[in-house]
Amino acid sequence: MSQTVLIVDDDPVQRRLLEAMVQRFGYQARTAEGGDAAMAMFDGAQPVDAMVLDLVMPDLDGLGVLARLREAGIDMPVIVQTAHGGIDNVVSVMRAGAADFVVKPVSPERLQVSLRNALAARALAGELRRLKRSRDGTLAIADIVTRSPAMHPVLRAAEKAAASSIPVMISGESGVGKELIARAIHGSGARGAKPFVAVNCGALPENLVESILFGHEKGAFTGATEKHTGKFVEADGGTLFLDEVGELPPAAQVKLLRALQEGEVEPVGGRKSVKVDVRIISATNRDLIADVKAGRFREDLFYRLHVFPISVPPLRERSDDIPELARHFLARIAAEEGKRVRTIAPEALRLITAHRWPGNVRQLENAIFRAVVLADREEIGIEEFPQISAQVDADAVAAQPLIEAAPAIAAAWPDAHEQPVADSTMLRLLDMQGEMRPLEEIERDVIRYAIAHYRQRMSEVARRLKIGRSTLYRKLESLGLDANPQENTDKQSTPA
Repeated sequence: MSQTVLIVDDDPVQRRLLEAMVQRFGYQARTAEGGDAAMAMFDGAQPVDAMVLDLVMPDLDGLGVLARLREAGIDMPVIVQTAHGGIDNVVSVMRAGAADFVVKPVSPERLQVSLRNALAARALAGELRRLKRSRDGTLAIADIVTRSPAMHPVLRAAEKAAASSIPVMISGESGVGKELIARAIHGSGARGAKPFVAVNCGALPENLVESILFGHEKGAFTGATEKHTGKFVEADGGTLFLDEVGELPPAAQVKLLRALQEGEVEPVGGRKSVKVDVRIISATNRDLIADVKAGRFREDLFYRLHVFPISVPPLRERSDDIPELARHFLARIAAEEGKRVRTIAPEALRLITAHRWPGNVRQLENAIFRAVVLADREEIGIEEFPQISAQVDADAVAAQPLIEAAPAIAAAWPDAHEQPVADSTMLRLLDMQGEMRPLEEIERDVIRYAIAHYRQRMSEVARRLKIGRSTLYRKLESLGLDANPQENTDKQSTPA
């Protein structure tokens, strides 16, 4: 799903021009004819990622909208535009919380750069805030990055679980974000200020499981040179997260059951039990009911843990989350790696949205990491996802709604005598009589396809064709092609 930009302007001509520009940049556009109408759109039905706001309007002006947004606690980048670019206006709107200021009429290049930078800064700020809260144990359910309806039941269940100390079991495939849900439940509840201790039960050596979970006394066994408190005592007053709990060996399952029943643990080699107050959240990617039937997991322990089940859907069932997650990973990883990568091209978003991601969110994060390292410009394209490109079926990519590159070619030149190539992997070399087509016609098809494929970004077209921009415009003129047919069509259809 592409990001949404709200355009607020009382001039219908300006609204339509800005809407056409924003859509050409690859964003979804919503419009409002005034400040009051804009504020009425923040009902949560459809998220808004950024706003292009006119400063002077008859009802609620730009400064009034910025004040209302601040009062409502709505955090989004706002780009203010006005015909009066005095320094006093600039200072006023920037102090009021605007991310940028542009003067009418704004050029497409200036607006695109402003939107791209503002959205990238917002994504980075969000990632840094989430990382800090996750470290501090104050991560909230509202911090979970999602726009998919498939996640709504998960978030609602998490909110209810956070309001009590009920044992929670989170199930789902590896990499879907089970620990993130657990941290959000802990951070949103009354124990948020207390410790959150995570244990990967599948990574514990079988002979040390009891020692790690329940602690041991000095000299309890060979190598026990000092006393160890154990994870239960570390989490006292807070939350103990048992990841992959189905991997616990039978002996540890017995002691875990007793600890849950009695509210106390007995360290290895200890003479007395230690009282603990711990909230248990467990997670598994296995079918524990099948394990219970097969005798691999204790039935009584299962019912102790499986009190409030939450099932997290895999990433392939919530594809609406893929673009949003990718943008947030990009912002954080680019900052960590010191790369000036700002955004992901629409065709690349379509590609990764079409992929099934068997490794779920963890695999997506690693793919973005690799793409950032490979990127040598500010925008990540399809070429930065070579392994994904090889796996995604071409028909699945074409069916994605983020960008319609091939149909846009035919729509861009409706009066052309010959239809451009519909398949980017094929170029028609022969005419209807089976003879070679003239080189000029083939060159015309290539340039028309490139202009539509790169959404009329002429600098990118020239770079990809490895020719100068002035050379490109000369070729357009000699071949009788329009440099920006879609833009001219929009202008002709705009009412005076």
